[in-house]
Amino acid sequence: MSPVLEKFVDPLPIIGIIKPHKKTKEGAYYEVGMEEFRRKLHRDLPPTKLWGYNRQFPGPTIETNRGEAVHVKWMNNLPNRHILPVDRSIHHLEHIPIVRSVVHLHGSETKPDSDGYPEAWYTRGFAETGPSFSREVYEYPNHQRATLLWYHDHAMGITRLNVYAGLAGMYIIRDWKEKALNLPADDYEIPLMIQDRTFNSDGSLFYPVQPEDAADNLPNPSILPAYAAETILVNGKVWPYLEVEPRKYRFRMVNGSNTRGYQIYLDSEQPIYQIGSDGGLLRKTLELNQIRLQPSERVDVIIDFSKNMGEWVTLKNNLGPDADPNNDLAHIMQFRVTKPLKQKDTSSLPQNLSQISSLKANKISTIRNLKLVGSNDKYGRPLLLLDNKKWDDPITEKPHLGATEIWSLINITGFGHPIHIHLIQFQVLDHQPFDLERYNKDGQIIYTGSPQAPAPNERGWKDTVTAPSAQITRVIAKFAPYTGDYVWHCHILEHEDYDMMRPFTVTDPEK
Repeated sequence: MSPVLEKFVDPLPIIGIIKPHKKTKEGAYYEVGMEEFRRKLHRDLPPTKLWGYNRQFPGPTIETNRGEAVHVKWMNNLPNRHILPVDRSIHHLEHIPIVRSVVHLHGSETKPDSDGYPEAWYTRGFAETGPSFSREVYEYPNHQRATLLWYHDHAMGITRLNVYAGLAGMYIIRDWKEKALNLPADDYEIPLMIQDRTFNSDGSLFYPVQPEDAADNLPNPSILPAYAAETILVNGKVWPYLEVEPRKYRFRMVNGSNTRGYQIYLDSEQPIYQIGSDGGLLRKTLELNQIRLQPSERVDVIIDFSKNMGEWVTLKNNLGPDADPNNDLAHIMQFRVTKPLKQKDTSSLPQNLSQISSLKANKISTIRNLKLVGSNDKYGRPLLLLDNKKWDDPITEKPHLGATEIWSLINITGFGHPIHIHLIQFQVLDHQPFDLERYNKDGQIIYTGSPQAPAPNERGWKDTVTAPSAQITRVIAKFAPYTGDYVWHCHILEHEDYDMMRPFTVTDPEK
C-alpha cells in the first residue's frame, strides 16, 4: 500500500522542549492544543494530514524535575470529523461524538481525575464530556523517580485511531541522582519515538477500513484485531538519519506503535548499553546485543560511537532468523558518524546506576490470578478479554491503598500481550510456561518448566510487561499513593479498544 520510499534521506527531527506558560508556587502551567495540520514525513511524500499536540508530530516534550508539579490544560481543537475510519459498533460509540480525546500520561503516578480515564473524554472546547470527566486542567505531581514517560490519547474505543493520527508525545522527569552520574546530556541526549505508519500515494495516512478477510456481515468500518503498518518512523520522519560525533550518546526510546514490537540492534555489531527501563534507571548498566521493545515500553540506552568515525551505523529491527534481511521493516534509522568531535567526551558510562528495593519483603495482601482470554463477538470477530470480562462488567480488582499484591497474568491466547497497569510501577517476578494444548482440553494448568527469572533488563521498575503465550507472568506492585478508579489493559491499541481493558479501583479500607 505504501509507496516505495528511499531510506535515510531525511534528517532526524529533534523534538523541542515546550516552555510553560507560567510558573507559580503550585508548579508549571502549560496549555497544549490538539489540532489538525499537514507535515511532510518523507522527502518524496506529499504533506500528510495529521493530528498533533501543538501542531507537532510527535508532540512537544515536557521536561520537569522530580517533586515539581506540572499542570496541563489539554485542549481539544480538533475538527468534528475523524481522518481515520471509526467503528461505532463497539462500546456504544453510536451514541456519543465521533471525535473525542483524553490524555493519559503513561507511567505517571497521579490522581485518577488526571490519569486520562477512557470515559473522561471531551470534545472540541469541552462542549461535550464523557461520564467520568471531572476537570479541564490535569495535575502531575512528579514525585516518582527520574524517567522517560510518554503522553498519548486514551479515549474510549478510538485510542488506536487517535494515536495513529499523531496524538503522542514525550515527558521527562529528572532528579539530582541521575544528574550526578554524568551521563551524556544536552545535545548528546536524544529522545526517539519509534512508530509505524502506512501511507497512500497522496501522502495521507492509510488505516484499513476492515480486516483483510472481512466477512460480509461485519460493520463497515470494522475494528481490526491488530495492525502493523508498512514503514518505520522515528520522531515523525520515515527512516531518518542522524549525524553524530565520535563519542557517547544517550537515547531515550519509546515504542509508540499501535501493535508492532521491535528487537533493536546495531548492524555494526557493537553493544547497546541499557541503563534504564519504564520506571527509570536500572541497578547496573547492561551490555546487550539487542533489546526487545514492545508497544509503550521505554528503554534508556547509551551508544558509544567513539570508534566509528566515518562510518554509517544502522539501528536495525531483528525480524527473526527466517526473515528477509532486506525487508524494509528490518531498518529503523541510521547514525552517520561524520561530525567532528567538538570537545573531549567527558561523560560517563557508570557500572552502578541506582538502588532498587525489592517488593518481595512486603506483606502480600492478595494474589490475583488473571487470565488473558481470546473469544469472538456476535460478528465472529476476535474479542480479547482480561479475565474473561468486558469493560462494562462490574469491577472485580479492588486493591487497598498501600497494599502490595501479586498479579499472575495467565496468557491462554496464542500470542504475547504487553500489559500496562495505570498508577503504579511494578516489579516482574517470573515467567512460567504451561501446556496450553492441555489447558484448552480440560482447563488444567500443567507446568512444562520451572519459573524463569525476568531478563536482566526486566528487573527494574516497569509499568508494562510482555505476558507471553502459554506462560504465567507474575508481577508485584504496591498500590499507592492515590485511591480511585484506574485501568489496566493490553497496550496493543487495537486490543485495548476492543475489549482488552478493565477498570480497577484503589480503595481506602478506613473510609
